[in-house]
Amino acid sequence: MSCNKIITITRQYGSGGHDIGQLLSEKLGIKFYDKELISLAAKESDVDPEIFEQADEKPTNSLLYSLSVGLYNYGNGFGSMGDLPVNDKLYIAQHKVLKDLAEKEPFIVVGRCADYVLKDYPNVIKVFIHADLEVRIKRALQEYDIEPARAKHAVVKADKNRANYYSFYSGQKWGQADNYDLCINTTHLSIEQAVDVIINYVKVLEEE
Repeated sequence: MSCNKIITITRQYGSGGHDIGQLLSEKLGIKFYDKELISLAAKESDVDPEIFEQADEKPTNSLLYSLSVGLYNYGNGFGSMGDLPVNDKLYIAQHKVLKDLAEKEPFIVVGRCADYVLKDYPNVIKVFIHADLEVRIKRALQEYDIEPARAKHAVVKADKNRANYYSFYSGQKWGQADNYDLCINTTHLSIEQAVDVIINYVKVLEEE
């Protein structure tokens, strides 16, 4: 199936968002970006990828500091980032990388406020993946190196970090349905079934 869409996937921790994006990429034959964006952003800004890795999807510690140095005034210009915290440098670099990619080809991207960054592109499909907490805890125990006693805390904390990151850089509420084109509850769906839902949605749009 040919696809000329950019698909952004926002996901709750343990909902299967990464796996959905990866399989969707294989079925649609378009590129998939998750952690790969860190390497591209590091190359763009000449920063050690390991430094960016530690700041990935975490907002800067001080909103007042970011406002004082004009983070929200960078727009598409992205002037000197020398005085910014590393979290903000990463966001700005990924912002530029995402827009550069969007000008070239369709792709799938997980997280990184991509739905907000690319909101003005007409070929973007914004997807939110969520699931019941117990299902996400179970997946986290199966797939990630988490101690059982701390699993619930880890899942809730990861979601809180993602919500704070999204709210900080977009000014919008993470997970709010009207920010997305398609919200999928994977509580009772396999990864394959969730991918099929997205592909069917893409087909409808492609036929318009």
